[in-house]
Amino acid sequence: MKTRKLWIAFNFFAITVFSQTSFAQGLNWEGQTGALITPFAYTAASPARKFGKPEVAFHYLNTGNVIGNDYQFSVTEGFGNRFEAGFTQAFSSSGRSPLSVLFSNGFSELHGKFTVLPENSFNSKWVPAIAVGAIGRFGAQRVSYYTAPPSGGSVSQTNGDFYIVATKTITQVKALPFVLSLGDKVTDASVLGVAGNAGNGSPSNLGQRWQGRLFGAAAFVVHGPAKSALIFGAEALQEPRYVQGLNHYLTGLAGTPVSANIPTSLTYFVRVVPNLKGSPLQVDLGVAQFAGKIAPGVLPTLDARARVGMGISYHF
Repeated sequence: MKTRKLWIAFNFFAITVFSQTSFAQGLNWEGQTGALITPFAYTAASPARKFGKPEVAFHYLNTGNVIGNDYQFSVTEGFGNRFEAGFTQAFSSSGRSPLSVLFSNGFSELHGKFTVLPENSFNSKWVPAIAVGAIGRFGAQRVSYYTAPPSGGSVSQTNGDFYIVATKTITQVKALPFVLSLGDKVTDASVLGVAGNAGNGSPSNLGQRWQGRLFGAAAFVVHGPAKSALIFGAEALQEPRYVQGLNHYLTGLAGTPVSANIPTSLTYFVRVVPNLKGSPLQVDLGVAQFAGKIAPGVLPTLDARARVGMGISYHF
């Protein structure tokens, strides 16, 4: 059933992507206008005081034998050249490790973003765009499900982010334009919800904890033939140190207290834009560095280092 739903969703995406053309704008992993995993202060293209045309995206990440494979289908809509909102459906398929059951099952995401200060305000070419946004994730069943009191039913988790981000596209250096972005978010999610909810660091680690985390991105543009462009970039996203319930679960396996720590997530990507003057399509190829040996001596590795992913976004 999961495979059939995934196939139907992918075919719908493919039909819509290749049926029309319009202005290009890239969506990130969770459907926000941004890089590969972090949001920018920009919003989906739209005219003043009107709705724009929707943007759709598909992302895939091979997260290894433990976490498995993750797929994201997104639809995002802009309004008034200052606001965007969207929906993303996440799907997961299990890896070959017995532990992959801890990270399986899909979930739904709703997000919104508002540009508080447009780029180049006050007649200055050096003023960045500044935006605030939020995302909520619903229906996830992750590590905490296996540490909850026995109830005979499923446990549906929620988590989310509230963030502020500043982004500047610097075109003054005409030979090599580049983009800089820096933000801060308050979150109770670990690895964008893929790993579950953020833990509180207690010995049992069963409670949730909201905490502030920094993120940033940098990229530069290389012009190609026929008005195309390649955008090379890198991102860093601080993760909450603990995953809710993970230490408790691993302690049960090992028979001794375990403290598993989640490192900062890093990505390196190239975004292919077929035509900077008006291509509706963008393709992202990237390598992600997520969690590896988080509990040496107990858990061999989460095998989520140097994982390959891709994304396609299309603006009607």
